Amino acid sequence: MAEHKNPGIDDVMDEAKTYIHAPESLALLEKAANYASEHHAGQFRRSGEPYIIHLTNVAYILAKMRCGPMTVAAGFLHDVIEDCGVSHEQLARDFSDEMADLVEAVTKVGTLEFKGKDDPEYQAANHRKIFIAMAKDVRVILVKLVDRLHNMRTLQYQSEASQKRIAMETLEVYAPIAHRLGISSIKNELEDLSFFYLNREEYYHIAKLVEAKKAERDEAVSRMISDISEMLKENNIEFRIFGRSKHLYSIYRKMVTKHKRFDEILDLLAIRIITKTELNCYEVLGYIHAAYKPIPGRLKDYIAVPKTNMYQSIHTTIIGEDAKIFEVQIRTEEMDAVAERGVAAHWRYKEGSKYDARAEQKEIENKLSWFKNFALYSEDDVNESASEYMATLQRDVFEANVYVMTPMGRVIDLPNGATPIDFAYRIHTDVGHTAVGAIVNNAMVPLNTELHTGDVVQIKTMKGTGPSEDWLKFVKTNQARNKIRRYLQLKESEKHEERVAEGEKALAEELRKRGADPKEYLDKKHIEPLYREFRVTNYTEFMYSLAVKSNSVSAVADRLTNQRHVPTEDEVLSRVLNKEEPRRTTKLGLVIPGIESMKMSIAHCCKPVYGDKIVGFITKADGVKVHRADCSNIIHIKNRKIPVEWDEGDHERLYDSVLIVNCYDRSFLLTDIVTLVNQCKVPMESVSANVNKDKITSTIKMSIRVHDLDQLENVISNLRKVESVITVKRSSQ
Repeated sequence: MAEHKNPGIDDVMDEAKTYIHAPESLALLEKAANYASEHHAGQFRRSGEPYIIHLTNVAYILAKMRCGPMTVAAGFLHDVIEDCGVSHEQLARDFSDEMADLVEAVTKVGTLEFKGKDDPEYQAANHRKIFIAMAKDVRVILVKLVDRLHNMRTLQYQSEASQKRIAMETLEVYAPIAHRLGISSIKNELEDLSFFYLNREEYYHIAKLVEAKKAERDEAVSRMISDISEMLKENNIEFRIFGRSKHLYSIYRKMVTKHKRFDEILDLLAIRIITKTELNCYEVLGYIHAAYKPIPGRLKDYIAVPKTNMYQSIHTTIIGEDAKIFEVQIRTEEMDAVAERGVAAHWRYKEGSKYDARAEQKEIENKLSWFKNFALYSEDDVNESASEYMATLQRDVFEANVYVMTPMGRVIDLPNGATPIDFAYRIHTDVGHTAVGAIVNNAMVPLNTELHTGDVVQIKTMKGTGPSEDWLKFVKTNQARNKIRRYLQLKESEKHEERVAEGEKALAEELRKRGADPKEYLDKKHIEPLYREFRVTNYTEFMYSLAVKSNSVSAVADRLTNQRHVPTEDEVLSRVLNKEEPRRTTKLGLVIPGIESMKMSIAHCCKPVYGDKIVGFITKADGVKVHRADCSNIIHIKNRKIPVEWDEGDHERLYDSVLIVNCYDRSFLLTDIVTLVNQCKVPMESVSANVNKDKITSTIKMSIRVHDLDQLENVISNLRKVESVITVKRSSQ
């Protein structure tokens, strides 16, 4: 790993003076440096170094990124509230309200980490607070990113357990933030440092492979640079050209996720050309393709269609001398600055301009299309559990790498496999709710069509419509899935209220037939004693059961009035036709409407759990076998099916379920998966693992016991986030 020399306060000031000239701004930096030195005097880090060295490093990196004087000063001051007992009010008096707010926000983010709790929901809640802080003021996360970067550079002084814990959080939380903000220099270093502490063996293995080929690679790159330089000079194009090396973690990820050997990764030989204008970029591309054979399908124009983190560049892959393959990146100086420093480069401090934090934050939302969605997640999903919130951000924001466009040219980023419905909900919730059709590249397509980068998507809507429950089977973003579920739950709640009123009306009519006054009996003191007998737990559930005829209105009226009503012939016929008989619950927690007893068992092929859509299949010898409605063994059979329902009052029962996990093989994978299932507080009956024929992937089969479908889906969702996991599916065998 690279060694970094510790800068001093004078180094920070010298770097700041290269772009900050206003005397009052430089005075602010000096005051912040002196303030930090005074208040942190006598404090030391685990390395034994004075604490001010850490603060000076943070301020220096922020200055190298050309951040504004307020942000650089916050680099000096970011720990005075937490470590020195300085209050928000005191810092506001000594500096300003804005500075105090900024430092306090950084402090709140910093104090979230590792306070002795390993519970995933606790950590997810902490991470959500980090993201909400970023949504409010991006300067907070810039300071925090740099703070984390320097902490990672000095992580060797922590215990091994702390190293792994901090490195994992860095890889899962901070590196993705740096990537989405476009700060590749910080993102790459955070990933490599995390890689070193999490998988040192693989780190050194890849480092040795890179070093072994270094001389050969450098010679090939040098020759290619010389040839391209001569060609561009002949055509009078201003340029800078240099070779670039790929960082170790990205090589490792490509080897694992794309099943490639080290020598198969095309862009190990990489050249970057920096030129003056966009037009020059396309001119350079033309000259290179005229001189060298491009590899089909490897040309990517991120200048015409920038990535959502503002990254712009042309990428092409060509075949050079001795059939060596090179990736060439072509961009302008400004594009290169944004590629390296991302949001920090675009909003670098401009001398003489009046800074407005709110205006800058608004500009960030407008420039970074994902940031507006990100901010909306932070505001709208406050009722979502922390783990669900993190899953949404991880998949919908951090893993989004499919770029599609609206007809007006707005770029929308989505995860792999996303559909027009995912696109619709990313545009607006109402667009998703009222979607009835999709046009992709001027052609009507089904709503479950998989979208690809470059697609132009238009959604057809119709007022008065709503999402279908079937959409949940194919949407990929958690955002769309959550919006659909909330809509359906709201509609079900409204329908439930209507059914409760229907139950009250039916019971009132039955009581009147007996000459009883409904007002006398429809109160809690008369109804509550019947809950246990009729297998309900509250008033609304009681009335709902009468409306859906899971309990008999006549039987309830009998018990309330202590008199049995003798039904007429017409009433008897009506009850038979409407199945108005008490439902009988089996030991499995299942109900066959209208049938008091029948042998029933759960099918072993699909193992339904409470909450699944189910159907009964009448066998010749084993009574009724209960299958999931989508079970492949019975879905195409038309006869011998009967309706079966779950007993709504039975929530304590456990159901067996078998999960098949397909993943890239690695050390401790099975341990990680078993640990996660235990953390979900789900009993595991058995687990087995087999390495597949390709020697790269493995299949893990586990049998678990869950209360219901929600609990099962929570386990599946968390398993999908385990490193190296490719897919998680319920077994159909």
